[in-house]
Amino acid sequence: MNKKLIIYQVFTRLFGNRNHNNIINGSITENGVGKMNDFNTSTLKRIKSMGCTHVWYTGIIRHASTTSYEEYGIPTQHPAIVKGKAGSPYAIVDYYDVDPDLAENVPDRMQEFEALLSRTSKVGLKTIIDFVPNHVARQYKSTTKPEGVEDLGEDDDTTKNFDANNNFYYCNGLPFAPTFSLYSEATDTTYFEQPAKATGNDRFDNAPNKDDWYETIKLNYGVDYCNPCGERTEHFDPIPSTWKKMTDILLFWARKGVDGFRCDMAEMVPSAFWTYAIKEVKNEFPYILFIGEVYNPSLYDTYIQSGFDYLYDKVGMYDCVRGVIAGTRKPTEITKQWQATNHIKNKMLYFLENHDEQRIASPFFANDAEKGFPGVVVSSLLLPNPFMLYAGQELGEPGMDAEGFSGRDGRTTIFDYWGIDKLYRGYYKKNALTAQEKVIWDKYNAILRIASKEKVISVGSFFDLMYANPLTSNFNSNSLYAFIRAYKQEVLLVVANFSDLEMQCAINIPRHAFEHLSLSEGQVNAVDLLTGETTFQMFSPEKPFKVGIDPYGARVYKFIL
Repeated sequence: MNKKLIIYQVFTRLFGNRNHNNIINGSITENGVGKMNDFNTSTLKRIKSMGCTHVWYTGIIRHASTTSYEEYGIPTQHPAIVKGKAGSPYAIVDYYDVDPDLAENVPDRMQEFEALLSRTSKVGLKTIIDFVPNHVARQYKSTTKPEGVEDLGEDDDTTKNFDANNNFYYCNGLPFAPTFSLYSEATDTTYFEQPAKATGNDRFDNAPNKDDWYETIKLNYGVDYCNPCGERTEHFDPIPSTWKKMTDILLFWARKGVDGFRCDMAEMVPSAFWTYAIKEVKNEFPYILFIGEVYNPSLYDTYIQSGFDYLYDKVGMYDCVRGVIAGTRKPTEITKQWQATNHIKNKMLYFLENHDEQRIASPFFANDAEKGFPGVVVSSLLLPNPFMLYAGQELGEPGMDAEGFSGRDGRTTIFDYWGIDKLYRGYYKKNALTAQEKVIWDKYNAILRIASKEKVISVGSFFDLMYANPLTSNFNSNSLYAFIRAYKQEVLLVVANFSDLEMQCAINIPRHAFEHLSLSEGQVNAVDLLTGETTFQMFSPEKPFKVGIDPYGARVYKFIL
């Protein structure tokens, strides 16, 4: 890896929305929607200026929605099985289509997406989109599939709970009967489905509840979860129909020019499929990226071996750093987290926000964006692996609107039509940013530019200094985390302060660090890349390196040996 990957996730329909009526449960007419064309060259250059290498356009593929586009030949889904007015981007209704909400001219939506790909590439960024392999919307039906392509479920034997040749699972001929009403006042109709299909979060009965992924149906990759013996069995020979159909979908988008796929809930799909599909895609597109949403650490090795380039590090590093920021865990625990995945450390994707997680600035997390800075420093500079940030994070977006289906939960809605004022001002009206927003923006830019421009970050070695700096009067390991990155004669000494107190510390650099990193001793003129401040002192195992750090701040000292 010659350059550190920095992925900027955007929720496409929210990002460029200039309508800030923000009526709770508002329609697209009332609240508006962002478009692909909002990502003009100027906006993309601003994203790139932070040091980003990739943009993950979340919600590109057409998904279930209550908004009608029937005049364009696009079916409308029944409101009882759509979450929110806008719908979830993870309830796909046509894998071969683009969400019409995102288009200025609906009949030209695919051409507008292709133009977005071209604009993104021309400014030097690469494009990632979602691939949702585990489930589809209940009323899935492709109206844009290429000629000769067989639709999902088209030839299923619906009399069988499971058949390796089926694309879906069926519930004994029973009707879909969730624990809530399927009647819609908006249409004065009741949704009906018989036989019921299994629900996306592995509910193989016909009666999911409101907490289930009731708006989705599970795809069948040849795994029988419900055989009479009560054991899960795999039927992968011959290759199941679903494997071929889903691989063809990946190839369809790869041929459009997509540079990578963020694969939703990858661990709910058998690893054998990924081995097959990723090989097929990479035979034609060897440099395309596959990023897997895998939460079970015991499965990491399996999915890496299946061909994934990167996996989410959620239950390890994210949960740990979040806890340190929130004051419920100690910085020393960060060491345990990178050690747990050390053998695949460059394969783990670090982040502190995404569409599933609560915003740093929300009361559910830190209640203050600035408290997240030391965590961003650690997550982005610790190792050469990728780092991801979520649009609005760099401006301190708290995610505390009650948009409609998505309540006031510290997350930015993925179900509702809404406008994000900070994003609009941050990218389309920069002079209107508040003083605090400018401070947050400047700090994120400083951190991420270090991550993207310093070669020592992308290819350098790493040494954790915490074992040599236990809790003493000279080093508060309950608040500080310190490490070294080194490449040839270049060294970065990084110290992050997770407390609300100014810290004065003396950092021991053990002789083992000098040996492991092949460092020499001597007087150094160290420049803090975050502030431009300098310090001239001895870099030696015999003499601690003295550092002063602001509350919720960090030092990233660079020097040449």
